[in-house]
Amino acid sequence: MSEAGRDDIQALAKGGRTNFFGFLLRLGGTAPFLFIAGRFYGVEALGRYASALVIVELISQLCVLGQRRGLAQRLSEDPRDAPHVIADAMTLTLMLALGAAGLLYLFPAPMFPSGQFTQWDRLLPIALVANALTDIALAALAYRYNVGATVRARSVVEPWVQTLSVVAFLFVLPAAGLALSFILAKLAALVVALWPLIRTYGLPRQWHPHPLRLGRLALLSAPLAVADMVEWGSRKLDVALLGFFTSPAAVGVYYAAQQVASLPQKLKSSFEPILGPVITRNLKEGNLAAIAQQVSQVGFWIIAAQAGIAMALVIPGEAVMGLVGPNFVGGTGALTFLLIAEVAAATAVVSEAALIYVARHKNLWISLSTIALQAALTVGGMLAVREMGLGPNYSAAAAAAALFISLGMASLVKSYVLTRILGQPISNWRWALIWAAAPAALVGWAVTRFLPEWAELMFGIPAILFVYGFVIWHRGFGPEDRVLFRKNVGA
Repeated sequence: MSEAGRDDIQALAKGGRTNFFGFLLRLGGTAPFLFIAGRFYGVEALGRYASALVIVELISQLCVLGQRRGLAQRLSEDPRDAPHVIADAMTLTLMLALGAAGLLYLFPAPMFPSGQFTQWDRLLPIALVANALTDIALAALAYRYNVGATVRARSVVEPWVQTLSVVAFLFVLPAAGLALSFILAKLAALVVALWPLIRTYGLPRQWHPHPLRLGRLALLSAPLAVADMVEWGSRKLDVALLGFFTSPAAVGVYYAAQQVASLPQKLKSSFEPILGPVITRNLKEGNLAAIAQQVSQVGFWIIAAQAGIAMALVIPGEAVMGLVGPNFVGGTGALTFLLIAEVAAATAVVSEAALIYVARHKNLWISLSTIALQAALTVGGMLAVREMGLGPNYSAAAAAAALFISLGMASLVKSYVLTRILGQPISNWRWALIWAAAPAALVGWAVTRFLPEWAELMFGIPAILFVYGFVIWHRGFGPEDRVLFRKNVGA
């Protein structure tokens, strides 16, 4: 491997390590929030909150206009000063976000399909503005390889502010606790992101917004914006459809399962901030072989980590869901499919990280086809469950299974297209994953058979992770993979 290639792998490993630490911190903040929301606010309140969040976060993604990933390319190609490029991105997003937030406040029905909401719940669009601006700020910082800012904003401040404030609102304003804690968390994350942004780039001096320049930026960003919306929407479409086809209680159960499953999903985003700048630089140099190697390497890292976490959460799944509350145990089937879906989606995510630069429109059409397939499978599955007279938990499992199938298909197609474009083989699969999974599954079976539920959580999950990690380290990781765990690689 060339010296530049080693530097890229080291940069990717450093970003992954930093964000993996953030994943652990986010886990520490998210788990108490789910426990408090499920036990004290109730499954129906959590369901209404989840339905509203789908719309708020969807509109937020649209307002970012794909700049979470596209900003790296503009910063590398635009001859103007970086603060001016960032100011354009922030201004465009702010204008769109303020307009969308105002419309959602005036017409809140899309956020609450059940028709039940309070005046405090109507304030949720405030979070939309803060979330969109935070994405732009963190994308700009990631271009300078500052991943620590993302960890502080998204993995420390955001989940812990939400958890602590939701506890405080229990005693002060319980009817508004879920909504207001979400708003406060997003505002706090924005403050934490803007401070290092200003310190890193400075203020945009002698900059003035121009309608034509902002309009051109919106047009250039549109394809990537749709791809981002589709990728994000594939994780939220099921919640939206459940909100229309089932009760708020069923949505609450599914949302809790989705939040648990989203923890390993964050591992994919661990590498996104660094993978984008690395790919754009290699594209500029015409080094397609390096891009294929980086996509394969990062894809294996993500799959290896997600598979271990998925096994540790799926095998004692009833105990995991029971931790949120006894009414949530029925979501174990949905949790299983959701975690498997995250493993299946890893190849699509890392392939898309390159496709958005080399085949933007092809990637967009594949993404649109993916979400159309998911929508059809989800609706068909829920109608079949209703026809068979099964309960709402089966509808949740059907929605999760539809996600798994559609994301698996997207991984196959996107990796094939990227292989053809680069002219280089791309493979994230290694047989060591099976060798590691087999003894871990055996340990998990023993844990669920002989230990009570509290011991499954306290001792079973670490035991499964230890056995899986030990085998994958010795049988699956080569010297280049182990760079991920070395802090001082140069030495």
